[in-house]
Amino acid sequence: MAKVIWDELAMKRALTRITYEIIERNKGTENLVLVGIKTRGVYLAKRIQERIKQLEGVEVPLGELDITLYRDDRHDASLKQDPIVKEVDLGVDINDQHVVLVDDVIYTGRTIRAAMDALMDHGRPSSIAVAVLVDRGHRELPIRADFVGKNIPTANDEQVAVKVKEIDQQDSVELKSLPQ
Repeated sequence: MAKVIWDELAMKRALTRITYEIIERNKGTENLVLVGIKTRGVYLAKRIQERIKQLEGVEVPLGELDITLYRDDRHDASLKQDPIVKEVDLGVDINDQHVVLVDDVIYTGRTIRAAMDALMDHGRPSSIAVAVLVDRGHRELPIRADFVGKNIPTANDEQVAVKVKEIDQQDSVELKSLPQ
C-alpha cells in the first residue's frame, strides 16, 4: 500500500524552492548548466529550467545523462553491482560550468557517484552540485545533495516513488512498503 507524501502542488512548491536556492547559490544563472539523470531527473530538470526562465528570463542549458542500474536500489542485499553509465552525450558543454545534477531520489549515493564519474569523463566543470526532490537517507557513500525538496526518513523495506505527469500521468511522491 502506498502513502502519498506529496501531491502535485507540494511538488511544484518544492521545485520552485530548489530553483531559488540554485539561483542564489550560483549568484545568478551565469555559467549554470542543469543535467538531469534519466529518467525522472530529466523531467524535474526541465521543470527547474522552465522556472529559471520565468524568474530570470534566461534559458539555462540542459543536458541529459543516461545511467542504467543493474540493481534495484539494493532491495536484495546479494545484488552488489554498481550503476553502469551508458552513452555519455549530454548535449551541452560542461567545461568551466557550474553543473547541477538533478535526480528524483537520493538513496545509497551510487547513482550520483556514477553520474559524477560520467560528467568528469565528459568534461571539467567548475563545480558539481546535486539537486534531488527526495533524500531518503541510507547512504553507502559519502555523497550528499546540495538542494533537497524533502528529507523522508525510510526503512530499508520501504521505497519512495516519485511520479511525474510526463510518464505516470500524475505528479506525486509516495512511500511504499515492499513485500517481505
